[in-house]
Amino acid sequence: MNSSLARRIEAMLRAQIADGSLPPGARLPSTRALAAELGVSRTTVTTVYEQLAAEGCIDTSPGRAARVTAGLQVGQAGQAGQIRAEPRPADRAAPRLSALGHRLAAMPMPALPTVAQSECIDFLYGAIAAADHPARLWLQACQAELRQPQQRLYYDPPQGDPALRQALQGHLRRARGLDCDAERILIVHGSQQAIDLCARVLLDGGDRFVIEDPAYLMARRCFELTGAHALPVPVDAHGLMTDRLPEGAAPVRLAYVTPSHQFPLGGVLPLARRQALLHWAAQQQAWIIEDDYDGEFRYGQRPIDALQAMDTEGRVIHVGTFSKTLSPQLRLGYMVLPPALVAVFVQAKRLCDRHAPRLEQRVLARLIDSGAYERHVRRQRRRHERRRAALLEAVARHLGTRARVAGDAAGLHVVLWLPGLPAACEPTLIAAARARRLIVHPVSPLHATPQEGGRPSERPAGLVLGHASLEAAQIDAGLRRLADALAALQPA
Repeated sequence: MNSSLARRIEAMLRAQIADGSLPPGARLPSTRALAAELGVSRTTVTTVYEQLAAEGCIDTSPGRAARVTAGLQVGQAGQAGQIRAEPRPADRAAPRLSALGHRLAAMPMPALPTVAQSECIDFLYGAIAAADHPARLWLQACQAELRQPQQRLYYDPPQGDPALRQALQGHLRRARGLDCDAERILIVHGSQQAIDLCARVLLDGGDRFVIEDPAYLMARRCFELTGAHALPVPVDAHGLMTDRLPEGAAPVRLAYVTPSHQFPLGGVLPLARRQALLHWAAQQQAWIIEDDYDGEFRYGQRPIDALQAMDTEGRVIHVGTFSKTLSPQLRLGYMVLPPALVAVFVQAKRLCDRHAPRLEQRVLARLIDSGAYERHVRRQRRRHERRRAALLEAVARHLGTRARVAGDAAGLHVVLWLPGLPAACEPTLIAAARARRLIVHPVSPLHATPQEGGRPSERPAGLVLGHASLEAAQIDAGLRRLADALAALQPA
């Protein structure tokens, strides 16, 4: 008997009974007749009838035709012999949600980007080239780890594999100037889970939090989901404007910042502002979440030390990720926690999902301990610097004085300002670019407020151009298409 065929025939009959095509008391074809009609064995149909009869959907007896059970109530579920009818959309009641669920349902979120067609050029931030992944090194380390004997399979510590946390301790000291104990490191599923844990553990409904404006939208939404209120603080070419931090009696619970490479505008927070931010946090008794999302990629000079390296009050939570150096699909990141928060965050991680996958953690630990990971990052830095240079050259070649680039000293993206085009025209420009098989992403959705200083914003149109997944020829072709789209909006 073909079990998959039987399931399909059973589903077909259930649907006909549920929608009334076969009403209560209706006669069913004989097993022989239905088998011949469907081109299956009689045994398959007999099995289907036996299953429906066992559930009380049909009546069968020797020498008599099978019939739909008389008095069967269509549309009610949970009782023997009754069929569940799929309700029509108009009949569905609104789902009962928690307060958090209602906030989530009402929360405006951008559509998830789709994979571009092969002929499209997509300046998507966060994507990296598949060819840049160290597949051979990863495979070798994976095979070596799988050959290691294991006594038993059980849950790992929620804070992460000890080998990876020990390896990260040395790596962070060398690469980010962080001197921390391995016990303060918590392995998470990328920086997004780190942000989510911070929201759950540190914020209550009605609390206030500081966030850069513009900023990483997924972080802001995560904090707002708790019912907390955002206090957007503007940024300039040097990052967060610390002289605009809120003061007063009403406390602020936390601040979310990207000091090593402000997202999306690219500023690097100078020493004086870092000191001012730490002083403000100490006065407010506020936590600082330092999102170091692409701090490894600074061009022309070594990466900036982490803000947490300056923290003497234990107020900074350092968040890092391997999404930009290895792959966003790996879903591995880490937090370096202040001593006072270690225990509660470990328990939160344990309740959330137990722990990150062990094999991937062990493989990554091997790459770090061997030096292969840091060599890979250095290679990637050189590759991304060439892509950045190709982007700057293409902007100069195709757009000239019609565009201005910001945030190009570090990271895997730049912001392209278009002074001759108002921000309100971003959707029109994006549509014109899409018609030319080019996908670009606007700055405006990353801003918290449409107005600045109480009057309509005079900000020009802006695009976030990620370059880490593109080669020089694609970058040049993409900027040429963007110039064509812009010319269609601004005819000479």
